[in-house]
Amino acid sequence: MGKSVQKITENVSLIASADTWIEGLAIQQLIKTSELSGMHRVAGMPDLHPGRGYPIGAAFFTTNRVYPALVGNDIGCGMSFWQTSAKVSKVSLDKFAKKFEHVEESLDDSWSETIASRKCAKGITTDSYDRALGTIGGGNHFAEFQAIDEVYDQAALEYLGLNKRQLQLLVHSGSRGLGQSILVEHISKHNHNGLLVEGADAGDSFQDYIRKHDEAVRWAELNRELIALRFLDSIRAKGDCVLDINHNLVSAQNIDGREGWLHRKGATPSDKGYVVIPGSRGDYSYLVKPLCSNGDALKVSLFSLAHGAGRKWKRGECHGRLGHKYKREDLYRTALGSRVVCGNKELLYDEAPQAYKKCETVIKDMVDAGLIELVAKLRPVLTFKTNGDCSS
Repeated sequence: MGKSVQKITENVSLIASADTWIEGLAIQQLIKTSELSGMHRVAGMPDLHPGRGYPIGAAFFTTNRVYPALVGNDIGCGMSFWQTSAKVSKVSLDKFAKKFEHVEESLDDSWSETIASRKCAKGITTDSYDRALGTIGGGNHFAEFQAIDEVYDQAALEYLGLNKRQLQLLVHSGSRGLGQSILVEHISKHNHNGLLVEGADAGDSFQDYIRKHDEAVRWAELNRELIALRFLDSIRAKGDCVLDINHNLVSAQNIDGREGWLHRKGATPSDKGYVVIPGSRGDYSYLVKPLCSNGDALKVSLFSLAHGAGRKWKRGECHGRLGHKYKREDLYRTALGSRVVCGNKELLYDEAPQAYKKCETVIKDMVDAGLIELVAKLRPVLTFKTNGDCSS
């Protein structure tokens, strides 16, 4: 399985080489989570970093118990990747950056018919969060126009219908306030306790959570679709969705011959086809092909991959680390020549490239572990974070 697979305890694995820096607290959280009732196996990804009690960048396999807190508040968060009709050679960054003044506002009435139609098609019944549909939110969420910088597997690129001359669009967002409300409701009733799936003490709580969880996943998928469509509309281009993958969710799975529930918190499924692993806004992203034939590695990784580069620094401390080196204006351009649109000062610093590990390190660990093959390297052209308030 390669040198990038570490066995931390009997039921805890880490997909990272000894040279990959992982914060000690994240390892502690990984081990602590493995001790939860009903927990069978835990796997940390090379982008593992500490969260609020539970690590981010990990997968957790339980038997007969589901833990909503492991999925977190952003149920269905994930990545969608679109090829646009715009040509990379025609992009003028100065003009480009001015086109996104209104893309974080609620969608206006002209979108009502599209929203109603797509909600119906996806079986979404809730109306409470319609105003947030088509909005990115804060944190590490973004929409980024990209160029295919280097091709490693031309056949795979052609299979996906991708053209190096076309501008690509990567969208990272989730279920916004809907997912938050589901987690808050669960914690108010059950604290951080897991929900029994079967048995005399199971009750209706599990089925109620799964029903709401599944709708939030579909809502998040629709949200990314609407974000992509409004960004395409802003540059007067058309586009095709190449892939859409969720990395915050729980789903039924059979591992080691056991039926159970696989929780992913910042972990990309490796059993859903091609995926994009994004870097920071000043780093390359990678389009990769999961290797489904490597059975042992897949079980150790719990059929999961990294979902990004992984944070080095906590949010809230980045301005203090970078403020004396970089003025706010310096952070609107990156070393790769790309542009950043972000109207929130703290977020501009919190999401600076320096706050993240190099994506290449994360990718190398997964290659060495026999989990992926590279298809293409993607260079950022323009990254949109938010134009101001990024609340749910």
